Amino acid sequence: MANIYKNQGFALASTDLTTVYTVPATRTTIVKSIQITNEHSSNNLVEISITDASASATYEIYHSTMAAGTTENGALSPIVMEAGDILKIQVGVADKIEGIISYLEIFDEKSS
Repeated sequence: MANIYKNQGFALASTDLTTVYTVPATRTTIVKSIQITNEHSSNNLVEISITDASASATYEIYHSTMAAGTTENGALSPIVMEAGDILKIQVGVADKIEGIISYLEIFDEKSS
């Protein structure tokens, strides 16, 4: 099966920790970028975490107080995620953060 380049948008309507992407079964994902835009008129805290399904642990990978009207990349280098891993984002002010995740899904022949 082929590798697939994809993107997925998000708009965070809550300040709760929100799942924005889960790696499908039989896939490995390489996240190239997590573009985040703060549309608020003031600063907004953004935290990105990854839940490692194989370790049953969650790790914070990005923590920034974004200035008003700015765009940042929440993936400072490529991030490898395995089947079942979950990318989550939490913000300080709802309805003001949106963005897009760009990634490569790789078919994992060993787990199919």
